[in-house]
Amino acid sequence: MASISVIGSGVAGLSAACFAAKAGHKVTVFEKNPSIGGRARHYSDQGFVYDMGPSWYWMPEVFENFFNCFGKKTSDYYNLVQLDPGFRLYFGKGETLDIAADKGKLKADFEQIEPGSGAQLDKFLADAEFKYRIGMLKLAHKPSVSWLEFAEPSIVLNAAKLNMFTPVSTVVRRYFKDPRLIALMEFPALFLGAMPWQIPSLYTLMNYAALEGGTWYPMGGMYKIVEAMEALARSLEVNILTDAAVTQIKVDNRRVTGIQTAAGEHSADAVIGACDYHHLEQCLLPPTDRNYRDSYWEKKTFAPSCLLFYIGLDKKLSNVLHHNLFFDTDLAKHAAEIYTAPAWPTAPLFYVCVPSVTDDSVAPAGCENLFVLMPIATGLNNGDDKHEFYFDLLLTRMEQMTGESIRPHVIYKRAYCIDNFKADYNAYKGNAYGLANTLRQTAVLKPSVKNKKLKNLFYAGQLTVPGPGLPPGIISGQIASTLTDQYLKQVKHETII
Repeated sequence: MASISVIGSGVAGLSAACFAAKAGHKVTVFEKNPSIGGRARHYSDQGFVYDMGPSWYWMPEVFENFFNCFGKKTSDYYNLVQLDPGFRLYFGKGETLDIAADKGKLKADFEQIEPGSGAQLDKFLADAEFKYRIGMLKLAHKPSVSWLEFAEPSIVLNAAKLNMFTPVSTVVRRYFKDPRLIALMEFPALFLGAMPWQIPSLYTLMNYAALEGGTWYPMGGMYKIVEAMEALARSLEVNILTDAAVTQIKVDNRRVTGIQTAAGEHSADAVIGACDYHHLEQCLLPPTDRNYRDSYWEKKTFAPSCLLFYIGLDKKLSNVLHHNLFFDTDLAKHAAEIYTAPAWPTAPLFYVCVPSVTDDSVAPAGCENLFVLMPIATGLNNGDDKHEFYFDLLLTRMEQMTGESIRPHVIYKRAYCIDNFKADYNAYKGNAYGLANTLRQTAVLKPSVKNKKLKNLFYAGQLTVPGPGLPPGIISGQIASTLTDQYLKQVKHETII
């Protein structure tokens, strides 16, 4: 039985650990923090329960497929409910758009905004579904070690239909003219870490996921996913160690021999790095064994960081949904302050999750749980003065657009920003979402899932394939585990010969 060490217990690390254990290996997960889950951690305070990172549950089939691989179902671990409406967009001046779960209702709402757009929605989603089938069922599962992986007929023959060299924004405008519908169709690209005019239109697959696949929620919070993966991992006899920061990867003769923690050295036949890729290479490996120099990372386009607020109110709100997107300001200006000339935003777009609208268990009786997110550039200097300024700005705008009194009812508040991402996750420049999925950072052009110097070191997580997000993280762990298993089988075969 080979021994595999997994560094990091986010969804990529837990996924890798489960698949490696299923393959018959002895697996140990090393987590630097007191609790597992990576960016998908949660915490409780004063009766409020906050998911610290991911809050959108899209692509439910990816989660279902993961558990199916082990003879399980998501329903074995948590109760999944579909949100209807899935989310709301606020445009200012009292204008809102609720995204109905029912396709007929959604098309009717589109028609009210732009005559003829209901039929256009059908056409748009048919194209997005095609890209989803190719993108999520084919491309996302490729390790992207070589371009030859993409030479299979189903990909080559349909390459032109994927519009890889056309941005999302161009394709969206072929179907819709009203700025509200354009905003709706472009916003999923933000989950990919760049603006719609920078993202290949392959990623309109996200629209299919949102509008056809629906928006879901695991009762009890998004951390239920982590708890489910942990329960599965432990049932497979995976050993999970917390407060176990890895300080060095031990190397000998072009192979990893183990990892070092404060508690001592742990031998390993292979290592899967599911922590921050840059940190692993720059801090845990000698320069001769790294895939990339620091200059490589400096040239990369990173997804935004964000300023987060975890807020508790002593009242219920009557004019919000579970997911709320505030698009009442100029996206292009905010984007420029993230990517072109990084600076604290002057009039930011922002997002508010209110899970207590759906789930009474995440807030005390009569109270509301708010998770507020404002995208910002990576690497900014931040401090309490900035946090207070934006706390006031965002809640003021939220009050104006919802007609609700909010600030006098705040009984709990916690800010989380760039320095926290660095401290908790060793996140490069405090990024929140990994690398942007631009054309130059797609597939083989992403950081490699294999170490090119060390034969038994592999990578998983948001800085490698397929990219940021919970579903990609699950797939990334599976890819890394498969490559690790292939390596170990090859070594075993060579030893026998």
